Amino acid sequence: MPKIKTSRVSYPEGWELIEPTIRELDAKMREAENDPHDGKRKCEALWPIFRISHQRSRYIYDLYYRRKEISQKLYEFCLDQGYADRNLIAKWKKPGYERLCCLRCIQTRDHNFATTCVCRVPKHLREEQVIECVHCGCRGCASGD
Repeated sequence: MPKIKTSRVSYPEGWELIEPTIRELDAKMREAENDPHDGKRKCEALWPIFRISHQRSRYIYDLYYRRKEISQKLYEFCLDQGYADRNLIAKWKKPGYERLCCLRCIQTRDHNFATTCVCRVPKHLREEQVIECVHCGCRGCASGD
């Protein structure tokens, strides 16, 4: 008989420190995914999911790069297991993208006139003071704000 493959994952050292927060954010994500979106626009239904994903990625980014509380092995484990967005964190490391909300806001193919999202415009250059990004609901993620 063939062996039964199990999906047991060995967690690296230090996982106990971040596990409660990760589990809490996972529970929020499940709640946001199952939340009814009656009365909302089609794009507004996804905003809570984008926010929670950003929050989870930012939490892991801050622990590794700013506070230096987790090891590289644990950081790589979190990226490999999908607890954080590798591409978004790569953008946060570049100057001018430190506060980027999501990757869709900088993709020129998703916007008119091949530009970036309106939330990337600094607040002092905006005509309207209160705006929301259509993609993720961000109210402003320009580095100069």
